[in-house]
Amino acid sequence: MSGVLIHVLPAYGTGSATSMRLGPGENARFGRGSAARPVELVLPDPSVSRLAGEIRVTEDHWQLSNYSTTLSYLVENPEGAGEYLRIAPRRLGAPIPFEFARVVLPAQGSTVSFQVFAPDHVYLDPGDPAGARGTRTLPAYSLDETATYFLVLVALCEPRLRDASAVALPTTPQVVERLRAHPPLSRMTARAITAHIDYLAEQKLRVRGQRDASAKGGGARRTGKREAVVGVALRFGLVREEHLSLLPSRAPSSLPSSAVPGV
Repeated sequence: MSGVLIHVLPAYGTGSATSMRLGPGENARFGRGSAARPVELVLPDPSVSRLAGEIRVTEDHWQLSNYSTTLSYLVENPEGAGEYLRIAPRRLGAPIPFEFARVVLPAQGSTVSFQVFAPDHVYLDPGDPAGARGTRTLPAYSLDETATYFLVLVALCEPRLRDASAVALPTTPQVVERLRAHPPLSRMTARAITAHIDYLAEQKLRVRGQRDASAKGGGARRTGKREAVVGVALRFGLVREEHLSLLPSRAPSSLPSSAVPGV
């Protein structure tokens, strides 16, 4: 298990998205924080308690504790069909089953939330369901082909899958636009795409990339990381041509001229 990646959008931070990684056995408290009650994950909303709760990572999942005495928190599955868990006040160590989750806290007039990318889920070997033949073989790369992060990975790989000579990788705005026609992702943001790429690089494929110093917008484009992610995915066949069918259909005008009938 590689731990969890916590991602806080800038609306609840100091002007930029922040990320935190926790390994097995580690924990992080969240809330507004104060000198007397410091927290690792700051949510500077005046309606959030100074010490609102805690995330703890175990060997194969993560747990959420709600320190509020009056308010419930929600843990949503953004990739499901509206599934969510309600974490009651004073609930300690509630196990969270979602691989990708959004923790939502009530606030004045709105909500405060942050995202948690969870550890790889563990499954029985299909050929040895009882584990009778010894220690279970762990997959080198555990990817869920139904998850949003996998669609992001396919979109990144698409140019080179369609044309091996392609050099440039899609930018974040291009990935957003490519996936927007997929109804569940119609409201996908650039920051969410960046979070999925970070998750792929740091947790799923375990690569390290260089920040592109020439990139604008605070260096949001991390071309080295994208190159590394796409390189691993294509070299090891984690993303193949048949996966292109998972992407939304392109408009005829966006296809190469050779692919348009009669051209």
